[in-house]
Amino acid sequence: MSMSVLTVTNVTHGFGARQILDDASFRLLKGEHVGLIGANGEGKSTFLNIITGHLMPDEGKVEWSNQVTVGYLDQHSVLEKGMTIRDVLRGAFDSLYSIEQQLQDAYLEMGDCSEDRMNELMELTGEWQEMLEQRGFYEIDATIERTAQGLGLMDIGLDRDVMDLSGGQRTKVLLTKLLLEQPTILLLDEPTNYLDVDHIKWLQNYLQNYENAFILISHDVEFLNSVVNVIYYIEQAQLTRYTGDYYQFLAAYEVKKQQALRAYERQQQEVADMKDFIQRNKARVATRGMANSRAKRLEKMEILEKPQEKIKPSFRFKEGRTPSRFIVDAKNLVLGYDEPLTRPVEVVIERGKKIAIQGVNGLGKTTLLKTLLGMIPALSGQIEKGEFLQIGYFAQEDSRDNSKTALDYIWDAYPSLTNSEVRAALARCGLTNEHITSQMRVLSGGENAKVRLCKLMQESYNVLVLDEPTNHLDVDAKAELARALQAFKGTIILVCHEPEFYESWVTDIWTIEDWTTKII
Repeated sequence: MSMSVLTVTNVTHGFGARQILDDASFRLLKGEHVGLIGANGEGKSTFLNIITGHLMPDEGKVEWSNQVTVGYLDQHSVLEKGMTIRDVLRGAFDSLYSIEQQLQDAYLEMGDCSEDRMNELMELTGEWQEMLEQRGFYEIDATIERTAQGLGLMDIGLDRDVMDLSGGQRTKVLLTKLLLEQPTILLLDEPTNYLDVDHIKWLQNYLQNYENAFILISHDVEFLNSVVNVIYYIEQAQLTRYTGDYYQFLAAYEVKKQQALRAYERQQQEVADMKDFIQRNKARVATRGMANSRAKRLEKMEILEKPQEKIKPSFRFKEGRTPSRFIVDAKNLVLGYDEPLTRPVEVVIERGKKIAIQGVNGLGKTTLLKTLLGMIPALSGQIEKGEFLQIGYFAQEDSRDNSKTALDYIWDAYPSLTNSEVRAALARCGLTNEHITSQMRVLSGGENAKVRLCKLMQESYNVLVLDEPTNHLDVDAKAELARALQAFKGTIILVCHEPEFYESWVTDIWTIEDWTTKII
C-alpha cells in the first residue's frame, strides 16, 4: 500500500454565489506527479490555496501526513529590498544554518564546562556534524550555483539586489529557491510562464526525474504532458482523477463525455415515452392503474442534467486603415533604461509582417516593444514611425489591484457601448456572467487576459503589439487566439515563449540574443 501524503475529504468551497469545489475528495500518493487542469477560472489556484492552508474551505478537511514539507510557488510572493539573489537562495537551507550555529555555540561552551556536560556536548556535536554532512551543508554554494545555472540565474548574477529584477526574473529566483528546498511535495502554479525555452527544457528534465510528489498547474500542454503521470481535472466544481498523461486524459474524458450525453438522451426519450403513455391511458378505466404506476415511476426518477458544453471563446481583431509601407524604421537603436541592453541595431518593420520576438528573459524584449511604441525613450539612435499607424498594445501583466469589474473595465474605456453590447463582447471572449460582474483583481490570470483581449477587440488597429499574450490562457483560448492573429490583416509584433503558438503563422522570428551586449 502506497503512502498517502495528502488526503482531502469532502471539501466544498465557493465565492459568493460561485461554487468552486463541491464535495471534492482525493488522495495524493508518495511520488505522484499530478497535473491539475481545467479551464480558466474553474478554481485551480483556489484549490492549491485550500490545500496549502492559505484558504479555509467552507466544508470538509485537508490532512497532510506527518513529516511532510510543502513547497509552493506562488505567482505573487514577496521579496525584500537589500537581499541579493544568493541571500534568497541560501534561505532554502535556513534549518541547516541554524544547526551549524548550535554547533558553534557548543564548541564555545566546551572550553569551560563539567565532564558530564562535555560528554553530552560531544554526543550532540557528533550528531549535528553528521546531519550537516548528510544533508550536503558543505556543498551548499555549489548546489546553489548548479541549480541557478539551470534556470538561468547565473546570467543575471547572484549578487544582484532582488529589487532590481523584472517580474519574470523574480519568479525564477523563487522557483530556484523552492527546488533547492527539496520539499516532499512541490506545488507549481504555471512555472513556465516566465522561463525561456532552454530553462523550460531544464525544468522538464528536473521534474521528470523528481523523486517526490508534485502538483503542477500549467497550460503548456507539451510541458505538462512530459512530466505528469496523474491528471486531476476540475470542471463545474467537480474534481475527477485520471491515471496517465494529458493525452490519455483527453481520450478518457471524451469517452466519458459521450457516455454522459448518451445517457441523458436515452433518459429524455424514456421520459417522453412515459408522459405520452400516461396521457393516452389515464382516462380509460382499464389502463388507469398502469398509467398511475408510470406516473409514480416518473416522479421518483432522478433526472440527469444535460452535459454542459464548455464555452469556447471567439476572438476577432478589427482592422484599421492601411498605413504607410514602413511601420518602424530605426537606425543605430540602443535599448535600455540606465545602461545599454543591446549593441546599436537596425530595426525595420514593414507593413503586413508578423514578427515573433524570442529570447532569454531580462534581455529587453518588453523594453524593445515599449521603445518602438514610444512609451520609453531609446538610449540612443533614431526611430522613425510610419504614417497613419493605429497601434493596439497588450501588456504582459495588468496591475494587481484593479478593483473595477470586467464590465466596467470595458465600459469605462468605451462608454458609447450599451450594457448588453459590453456583456455580449465579453461573453464572446469566453467569460460567463459571473466573471463579467467580478472585479478584475479576483479573476484568474486567464480570465483577466481574456477581458484585456476583449478591450483590444473594440477598436480598429493596423498594428498589434502583444507581450506574452498566451501566459495564462487555457488550451482552447490559445488555439483561438492563434487563429485570430493569423486572420488579422495588419502587422503583428509578438513576444512569446511558446514557439508552437506562433511558428505556423508568423513571417519572421527575431532572436534578441543576437543583439545583446550581455553575456549569455
